[in-house]
Amino acid sequence: MTLSIEGFLRSSEVAQFRQALVESDWVDGSATAGHLSRHAKRNRQLRESHPVAARLGGIILDALERHPLFMSYALPERIVPPLFNAYTGGEEYGAHIDGAIRPIGGHPIRVRTDISATLFLSDPDSYEGGELIVEDRDEGGRAYKLAAGTLLLYHSGNVHRVAPVTSGERLASFFWIQSMVRSREQRGMLFDLDSTIQRLRTVVPDDPGIVRLTGHYHNLLRLWAEI
Repeated sequence: MTLSIEGFLRSSEVAQFRQALVESDWVDGSATAGHLSRHAKRNRQLRESHPVAARLGGIILDALERHPLFMSYALPERIVPPLFNAYTGGEEYGAHIDGAIRPIGGHPIRVRTDISATLFLSDPDSYEGGELIVEDRDEGGRAYKLAAGTLLLYHSGNVHRVAPVTSGERLASFFWIQSMVRSREQRGMLFDLDSTIQRLRTVVPDDPGIVRLTGHYHNLLRLWAEI
């Protein structure tokens, strides 16, 4: 299941991000692609060590920790620091699957990629093409060209691609999450259960059944979490 979080960044934050990225130096994005997907990747990226990437990535990580919907969906254990890319002039990223394991630069840490994330930073009417097309086993193929500031989360094992950007420029951040719960099916059940509990709390806040459901949620999380 994919999840779209609208307004993850405020418009003022998006404008701040775009200004900083426009003034930054970009490198060939294929340098960070895996061996099999390198030939399919034509875009530009900020270096992982670039100070702008570190500063903006820190803002994103802080926002993730404060966002209850993200926490409920991802149940994050580790997050690869956000990276940033740009597409223009026909640049694209052909069909690929994200690598299962990602290192964190400068640290002896590796992250299992359970969930992939794309944070859209360009207004969709400011560029042509550039749709993120995700092939999901439950939802089929779907193209995403979302409002600036929207965060899209999807299973890292899904085949996906970025269509050629034929005019304008597409800016985005992308990163990966290792969940406490490895199984996507178990994560989906926990997310559905947590969402149901939250809805019930707004409708029948004093119902004693909510406590029992919350207990079931935490018992399942205790059973399935790998920490």
